[in-house]
Amino acid sequence: MTQKVSCVTCHVSGMTDLHQTIETTFRQESGRVLAGLIGRFRDFDLAEDVLQDAFMTALERWPLDGIPRNPAAWITTTAQRRALDRLRRRQSYSHKQALLFSVADLKISDESALEIDNIPDERLKLIFTCCHPALSVEAQIALTLRTLGGLSTAEIAHAFMVAETTMAQRLVRAKRKIKAAGIPYRVPPLPLLGERLDAVLAVLYLIFNEGYSASSGEQLIRSDLCAEAIRLGRVLLGLLAAEPALPHSAEASGLLALMLLHDSRREARISADGQLILLEDQDRTRWDEAKIAEGLAILEEALHMHQPGPYQIQAAISGLHAQAKRPADTDWPQIAVLYSKLHRLNPSPVIALNQAVAVGMAHGPRHGLKLLAKCAQDGALDNYHLFHAARADLLRRDGCWQAAYLAYERALSLTDNQVEQAFLQRRLQEVAANLD
Repeated sequence: MTQKVSCVTCHVSGMTDLHQTIETTFRQESGRVLAGLIGRFRDFDLAEDVLQDAFMTALERWPLDGIPRNPAAWITTTAQRRALDRLRRRQSYSHKQALLFSVADLKISDESALEIDNIPDERLKLIFTCCHPALSVEAQIALTLRTLGGLSTAEIAHAFMVAETTMAQRLVRAKRKIKAAGIPYRVPPLPLLGERLDAVLAVLYLIFNEGYSASSGEQLIRSDLCAEAIRLGRVLLGLLAAEPALPHSAEASGLLALMLLHDSRREARISADGQLILLEDQDRTRWDEAKIAEGLAILEEALHMHQPGPYQIQAAISGLHAQAKRPADTDWPQIAVLYSKLHRLNPSPVIALNQAVAVGMAHGPRHGLKLLAKCAQDGALDNYHLFHAARADLLRRDGCWQAAYLAYERALSLTDNQVEQAFLQRRLQEVAANLD
């Protein structure tokens, strides 16, 4: 959809502001608007179709009528009207009557009065709805990320480290299963919410990750996704605390702490000219001390529950980074120990990669490289650019310039994010200077 918006508007002289407004509205609001449409019309495909129609209508109308005061509300109102029009045109009379009855009480608000944030937890409720146990956990997460998290199929494929076509097929199968099984589009009863909590946490985690390190595009950070994941994390904690029937989750607290601690470094990760700055080179005075303090406090509360889990361990790792006033103060040996514990709980290739990097920083690059060699044996990370970037960095630190150069080249070939590409190109130039 974003590509369509760009293609239609990029050639129109004097349309820069309009183009930017539509792009921003789509990027920041499409997931939230889509969630509302699904909640009202109980139909994933219909909601996606009318949302796209609404954005295309914006391309036609806004140049003539001007940019509305509340662009997201205008999109919502237009999409709702398109959905009602489609429902009325359905061929089967009885089916049409049933559908119209289900939305008979829907009131289309004027866009000047509509405020989407009146129901700030609607997306969270719909994430719970989407994470239905009739679907595999992977399908729950992928479908929720696509329809409610605002992520593209390509971004979700990147998160799962699979081909885009493979992920597209999985999403189609998940939607078909929802229809075939008659899974209701509703918030489940409170006693059933707990069994869906793990999938909901995974969705929020992946939304935040895509925002923190975008898999493609001109920006490294998508602040809108980070902010939305944190907002939903807060709402989730409030929901768990307010409902006696729901379990208090140390992992839900751990995830919110993790996101806050990571997000505290956001402003220091990119230079004034848009270049990526690694953790060890960041100006730590630009870190958000309020978010660090809040994240550490929430983590402390979670640890006191004595329910250890992966999100809490990751938050503890991020907390150690946040408390280091200088790079030299970083407790890398403790971070390596925590990654070892994390890998035992969740033995994934990416965690093994992070553990290897931590060992390399704690005990020397050659120790890290030995662990990376083990990570590479099954081929799971062959096409993961951060594996090759991490290996290149350890080789660079060890003075293995030729091998480092080749590893940086491989990493560069595998990333579609322009900020990361620029960083890797700079590293290649630095390493090349040592080859002579």
